[in-house]
Amino acid sequence: MRRRTPAPPSPLPQRHGVDAVRLRLPAAGNWATVREHLVERLTGAGPGVVEEMVAAGRVVGADGRPVAPDAAFVPGMFVWFHRELPDEVAVPFEVVVVHRDEHIVVADKPHFLATTPRGSHVTQTALARLRSELGLPALTAAHRLDRLTAGLVLFVVRPEERGAYQTLFRDRRVRKTYEAVAPYDPELTLPTTVRSRIVKERGELTAREVPGEPNAVSGVELIEHRAGGLAHYRLRPATGQTHQLRVHMNTLGVPLLGDPLYPAVTAPAPAGDFRRPLQLLARELEFTDPVTGGRHRFRSARTLGAWSSYADWAARNAQDPQ
Repeated sequence: MRRRTPAPPSPLPQRHGVDAVRLRLPAAGNWATVREHLVERLTGAGPGVVEEMVAAGRVVGADGRPVAPDAAFVPGMFVWFHRELPDEVAVPFEVVVVHRDEHIVVADKPHFLATTPRGSHVTQTALARLRSELGLPALTAAHRLDRLTAGLVLFVVRPEERGAYQTLFRDRRVRKTYEAVAPYDPELTLPTTVRSRIVKERGELTAREVPGEPNAVSGVELIEHRAGGLAHYRLRPATGQTHQLRVHMNTLGVPLLGDPLYPAVTAPAPAGDFRRPLQLLARELEFTDPVTGGRHRFRSARTLGAWSSYADWAARNAQDPQ
């Protein structure tokens, strides 16, 4: 089998903690120039955008030199460019570094901040912020948390060690503990383990349970409940399906407070509206370091607002958007 030629390093530095886009030209094609291929390939950029980027010298080759508008199409050639960043409302909450060494960074992510660049969330992500703030341009994420979920995320300092840490999550060798606030149901027998098959189709906002072999397993415990029908839960996912804990709590009849998708999809909050944080927190990460062999246990210091002060949380949710 013929080995694929590895990509050379990017000749462009990061911008706001975000890597340049790398494209490899096809092995064959009828394009006379690189520009013609990019215009056809990047149709989503809009009329004239690619031509302007090439003319301005913002598309470069492996040597860092701008690709000329009349540069011949070369099969397998690599090119790089920075995409125009979307306008993003700043998430006004800090990413707290819980631990940092030469191998890993463990960060305590706030609600509303995405873990890694995706879609309309690019610079307002934990990864982009940490790369810039810590001066670690090669930092990568070993796993992800939903944008609406707060808590601990593991990042890897050295790219060559990323696979070792990602394998921990793939092989379920990380003990993850979450906390959540949801209604209290005295008829619900806890602790319990929820097992089901969860699927999430591309383009769909919500995940759903379907018949079949379970691929999602969650342990649910009651920590405490209060008069008024509110409860504080401890959740331990044994698997990592998208929205797994949110789906399983909804299945139990106690959907998480602040959840805009379960049990029903509600209108998205306006940009800049941070009043309705999902009451889900990745509280602890515990694992044996695959590189050093050391045992780690990290804990988030964040609180869930609906539990620490429900009256304040409810009052904020009752206010009109600013």
